[in-house]
Amino acid sequence: MAVTSAPTAEVLVRRSLSAKKRDVRGRVFEAVLILTLLVSMAVLVVLLLDVALDSRSVWGERTLGNFLTSQLSADPATAGIRQALVGSLILMIFTAAIAFPLGISAAIFLEEYAEDNRFARIVNANIRNLAGVPSIVYGLLGLALFVKILGGITGPEVEGRSVISGGLTLGLLVLPIVIITSVEALRAVPNSIREGAFGVGATKWQMIRHHVLPVAAPGILTGTILSLGRAFGEAAPLLLVGGITTFFQSGDATPVEQLRGRFSAMPVLVFRWASLPQAGFRALTAALIVVMLVALLLINATAIYLRNRFEKEL
Repeated sequence: MAVTSAPTAEVLVRRSLSAKKRDVRGRVFEAVLILTLLVSMAVLVVLLLDVALDSRSVWGERTLGNFLTSQLSADPATAGIRQALVGSLILMIFTAAIAFPLGISAAIFLEEYAEDNRFARIVNANIRNLAGVPSIVYGLLGLALFVKILGGITGPEVEGRSVISGGLTLGLLVLPIVIITSVEALRAVPNSIREGAFGVGATKWQMIRHHVLPVAAPGILTGTILSLGRAFGEAAPLLLVGGITTFFQSGDATPVEQLRGRFSAMPVLVFRWASLPQAGFRALTAALIVVMLVALLLINATAIYLRNRFEKEL
């Protein structure tokens, strides 16, 4: 009588891998994911089509240049977005000038200089928590700090409700995101690059400046520019710190006076026009949303272009 030996573990594993089994749960989960993606894309397409159709009357009667350069007005036939467009551009420049240097510098310190101790871990955890705080909370912070407490500096003639207050508030809003994306980009740089720089006699700053930062630049630029896109579309913080929802004139004010004066922005204008009952303003709201969508696509395209360019250079 022949004695058969039990199959070894290797044989059992090979049989398990080669066996044709139907992964029913995996297939169902994959189908649910695809269905969710299709539903999300369908909703997005419907919203975009609705906005595009609502804005047709504006583009049929006016040119893009006329819509962009016309002043704010109570008449929907002549109202434009010039002041809101200029206000958004100034706010983005102000926000970038504040958030980018501070955020990238903080990321370099946390990743390259700070020791891995309890204090550093607490700081990192708080920064990541701040990135998820709703924008309205930053608006309340800006209202209390830059408008109420520092109103004499940010805009004494308008009680602190100025471009400076809006830019500082948006800078604080995107600062945690800039820090997180920059830290992750620096962390993705291989340690062999750091070790090679030290091996040829470079100092720590020379290693960071000439070796680490060029490699991390694509990730840093992508994160910072996309964070700027988030600030571009925020309305709640600006409403709290002085965003004007009606038409106004800046006159012959100097650049400094404009920074410390009243301002508007495109998200604020969307909020205002959408609340008006006239059909003309509803069409203007849709046209303004189209302009903002194009601006956001340009911001994202810029981030992709810069990332690909730096990756090719490396």
